Amino acid sequence: MDPKYRERVFKLVQRIPRGRVMTYGQVAAILGEGYTPRTVGFVMHSSEGDLPWHRVINAQGACSTGGLLLPTNKQQLMLEREGVKFDERGRCDLQRYVWMPVSKRKDPQTTLFKKRKSPRTKS
Repeated sequence: MDPKYRERVFKLVQRIPRGRVMTYGQVAAILGEGYTPRTVGFVMHSSEGDLPWHRVINAQGACSTGGLLLPTNKQQLMLEREGVKFDERGRCDLQRYVWMPVSKRKDPQTTLFKKRKSPRTKS
């Protein structure tokens, strides 16, 4: 995998504040073409060092690392230490905890899920 591909994922994930989360799909949508939730997951699995990998969860608000880590609830425990609350099904309230980075562009041409239509001009 291209190191720049991984670097873009890491750069975005590094910005997620304590006590907040992003989903794999959200990261993929923000980074754009060529990124999918699955590839973001592969990149996160290969991360090293102090990257806050535990702040990236699935679209249901749950942790997806159960089969990869011991203990299986390590990711959830790390998020709970940061103040993220999970229900009895192991899901957090994404409306409460999801983090959306602020665009540096004055008029971004893309929203999270689709391209914005450009304003029509009168002829």
